[in-house]
Amino acid sequence: MSNEFGIIDLFAGPGGLGEGFSVAGREASTRMSIELSIEKEATEVETLRLRSFLRSFEEGFPEEYYSALQNGTPTKELPGLLAQAYPDRWEKAIKEARCMELGKPGVFEEIAEILDNARERYNGNTLLIGGPPCQAYSLVGRSRNRGKADYNAAADHRHWLFREYVRILDRLRPAAFVMENVQGILSSTVDGLEIFKHIREDLQAAGDGYTLLPLAADRLTDETDPKDFRILASDFGVPQARHRVIILGIRKDIKAPTGTHSLMKRTLPPATVHSVLSGLPALRSGITRQKDNARNWHEAVHHQAHLILTGKNVDNELRTAARSLAKGNLATFENRTSRHRSNDEPALSGPLADWLRDDRLGITIQHETRGHMASDLGRYLFCALFAQIYGRSPKLPDFPNFLLPNHRNVASGKFVDRFHVQRWETPSRTVTSHIKKDGHAFIHPDPAQVRSLTVREAARLQSFPDNYLFMGSRGDQFHQVGNAVPPFLALQIARAVRDIVSR
Repeated sequence: MSNEFGIIDLFAGPGGLGEGFSVAGREASTRMSIELSIEKEATEVETLRLRSFLRSFEEGFPEEYYSALQNGTPTKELPGLLAQAYPDRWEKAIKEARCMELGKPGVFEEIAEILDNARERYNGNTLLIGGPPCQAYSLVGRSRNRGKADYNAAADHRHWLFREYVRILDRLRPAAFVMENVQGILSSTVDGLEIFKHIREDLQAAGDGYTLLPLAADRLTDETDPKDFRILASDFGVPQARHRVIILGIRKDIKAPTGTHSLMKRTLPPATVHSVLSGLPALRSGITRQKDNARNWHEAVHHQAHLILTGKNVDNELRTAARSLAKGNLATFENRTSRHRSNDEPALSGPLADWLRDDRLGITIQHETRGHMASDLGRYLFCALFAQIYGRSPKLPDFPNFLLPNHRNVASGKFVDRFHVQRWETPSRTVTSHIKKDGHAFIHPDPAQVRSLTVREAARLQSFPDNYLFMGSRGDQFHQVGNAVPPFLALQIARAVRDIVSR
């Protein structure tokens, strides 16, 4: 077989899966490059196009990119600047990353010729990657849907978007495919139909037929348990406890591996929140419902600390920790954003450090805090102190009454972990797109900073390289980070796929 493979990336998001495959495709004799990325969200397509443009410089990103970031060029102006400097490369990026909504009338017909051309140009050596939207399968999404009086699961088109993936698989007939989704898909049913069983059957029967393999299972057999398709990102050096279902399909004419070994090796050291966040510049949060400045934030935080010190039902250990912090460096930070980059990150080392850091960058990008109400600052402070003392994030029953939010469902027993602090010594919880709406579930572990995570901090937990720029507003950026496949995990998936198809 030829040693060059073309990649079609569906439901691409901001490009996490594609990033891993693109890097793996440049580091060995078997080359893999993206021919087409499809995503329906316009802002995410802008991110995809920028990354596609940058990847076209195989010897390193152009100096104009670093200069623009160093000079603080607004994100929305960057594409025009780069397009002017390199019009042919930018035009190629526009053709590669396309804003389309799979499942809409006419879209499949529009891309069918591209699929046919790719199959012919690469003599069948193509790869299909991506994952249909997961809201209909996720446990949280299903819980929300059950609360809707008129919700009809069978009529929810998101349940059936996997059929578009299968339709394209059937047309392209790639050497291999990778399909990604949330682990909730394993238990999802619609009118009694087991969704995952149906998906497996359709994938196996597509095109010339496919052998489905789990990437992280300890043994490969014909009778694969659905749970074997689960992958935990933290097992592969990603600083996040993110479970995902990953299905690898190998075309029947290619010999699929067998045996009692995992296709992905767990050889990397575990990564923690501390390893990727402790070296980033410390910041203060913003403060809402009053004038935002460092003095007002400082006073609000110290007032909340005083409430914790004097309030009822606060245990002595927590009071002692709050008192000690208040006498030291609590809320001493002046800035809500910092472009400074630390050259000394002793906790970040090994392959993950090499993956994240870019010595040419010289600054930290998209590291800016959002604003919080004063009452939420008290809850964030309490959560961070509680986690330091007890080694876990508190749930609402652990809160003293004066810190409980004024929400209707506080006493219902639902969403008891709505305020969640990431702990230094462990991987983070799953970063989701909900981080766009508020930071309650993503509280920074340093109680002195009293805030939620920034886009760059969330991106590091997702293992996006520090030079990965997300387009759009801060909310758009958070949404993209939360929706993505961790690129460092994608890199290891891509290497496993590359090793199989290159044989």
